[in-house]
Amino acid sequence: MPHTIAALRELGIEIHPRDGRSFRGLRFLDGGTQVEANFPETTGVGVRRTVLHRKMVERAQECGVKLLWNTPVSGLTPNGAIVGGKVMSAKWVIGADGIHSRVRRWSGLEPVSQQEARFARRRHYRAGSWTDCVEIHWGGRMQAYVTPLGSEETCVVLVSTEPRICFAEAMREFPGLASRLAGAELSSPERGGFTSTRRLSRVYRGNVALTGDASGSVDAITGEGLCLSFCQAMALADALEIGNLESYQTAHNHLARRPNFMSRMLLLLGRNVRLRQRTLNVLASDPGLFARLLAVHGEKTSSLGLTSTSLRFGYQFLAI
Repeated sequence: MPHTIAALRELGIEIHPRDGRSFRGLRFLDGGTQVEANFPETTGVGVRRTVLHRKMVERAQECGVKLLWNTPVSGLTPNGAIVGGKVMSAKWVIGADGIHSRVRRWSGLEPVSQQEARFARRRHYRAGSWTDCVEIHWGGRMQAYVTPLGSEETCVVLVSTEPRICFAEAMREFPGLASRLAGAELSSPERGGFTSTRRLSRVYRGNVALTGDASGSVDAITGEGLCLSFCQAMALADALEIGNLESYQTAHNHLARRPNFMSRMLLLLGRNVRLRQRTLNVLASDPGLFARLLAVHGEKTSSLGLTSTSLRFGYQFLAI
């Protein structure tokens, strides 16, 4: 997403259109209803995660970071961590080990709440991109996300509350998408994943701090997970510089507020067919409103702009 690219740039990592495929906005599709909007000011880039990881590793090494691959961390100590079977002393320990974080468990910082867990399957197809937007296809039991990655590659992700989700069955919910992919070969192995919205009351204890999905997560439906992690990393670096993790706690709470709200709203649309259809009809009748909501989602609007956009949507929702 554009604001994710901006956050990466602050970290010294450049993502260019040549690294994947540019997309201009978002498109929602639900049966015969279709709405879309462009991002304000700039575009996003569909890029393989392997490309992003390589760029992050290269930037870390430029900054003097020593990366210990295949070296397990098996526990924490009062003054550091047990790394590769040996105690490694550390002034700070940062848990960035994902949604099932062991560092979170070891430090006693388990989440205070968890909304519904959802399951995902991802495929990369050797298929020329038919869209210049990221598409979200809404079905009765799931959503399908389509991201153009290049001239001859497209990423499709299915997300559902059903753990045994499979592409063959799911494509019956999305006949238009299925026809686009008919006969297309896979360009990588199919992968599965897990997503949920979690909130922690605290994201640090003593000299241990959590960041990324380890510190709480938003559902993948928002597209906010990466950007949120990068912004948290910068806030944590600022706190470490002054030696005050409470400032990180404050910044973390602020950063998570809007993505958590968007996650709740989009998950509600996924569960309630009538509400979703009414919402999409409102956006279809007022295309400028979807663009304004997209600006709110990307934090490209003020509190006053958020209020006026919400009032405009509310009026249209009641009037339609």
